[in-house]
Amino acid sequence: MENVHYSTWAELFKIHARSNRVIHHIIPSTTVPGTSTDAEKEEWSTVDAIVLKWIYATISDDLLHTILEPDSTAQAAWERLRDIFQDNKHSRAVTLEQEFSNTSMEDFTNVSSYCQRLKLLADQLKSVGAPVTNNRLVLHMVAGLTDAYSGVGTLLRQSDPLPPFYQARSMLVLEEAGLAKKAALGTSTTSAMVADSCSSSPPQNRGSPGGHKGKNRSSQKGRY
Repeated sequence: MENVHYSTWAELFKIHARSNRVIHHIIPSTTVPGTSTDAEKEEWSTVDAIVLKWIYATISDDLLHTILEPDSTAQAAWERLRDIFQDNKHSRAVTLEQEFSNTSMEDFTNVSSYCQRLKLLADQLKSVGAPVTNNRLVLHMVAGLTDAYSGVGTLLRQSDPLPPFYQARSMLVLEEAGLAKKAALGTSTTSAMVADSCSSSPPQNRGSPGGHKGKNRSSQKGRY
């Protein structure tokens, strides 16, 4: 229950339901076909059970045990899940707002994970009635960057209008790739300089220090 991302799950589930023409089983509409005959009621009940099974199959065990009720409909299960994650909206908004404001890149291993966290928090804030505008999302993303990204951060600040979040994210990812390439190039250059230094050193005399080898040859010559 703590790790599930309800807003993402709900949006994907609605897309799946629309693609199968059963969205009215979770979100009632005035255009729903009537169920006057027994055959129509039976068909509606069968389809509703399928949608309910989709819900139960795509949530965690703790959520399943929380919302499971006998003879439930898909709409009732959908609404119980919504209430779990969207009740006390103001309290949730305060908690999410604090987490959003305290998120910075130094707590993440790369740009992608940092941006993903910011986008997730923004989506969660939107689901509790406190949407984050694109400008605020981009500016906060820039404010939380480390010193290595100061150049692209300045470029983004000076943009008017600010680029969409996904475009700003792409700029950071490209900058990250460039920094990694420079670091790798610097390492290889240092290694090459060390290797060149070793190869340019004068060869060591294989004989003993002080020309003992020459002495040995002279003594051998006199002996013969």
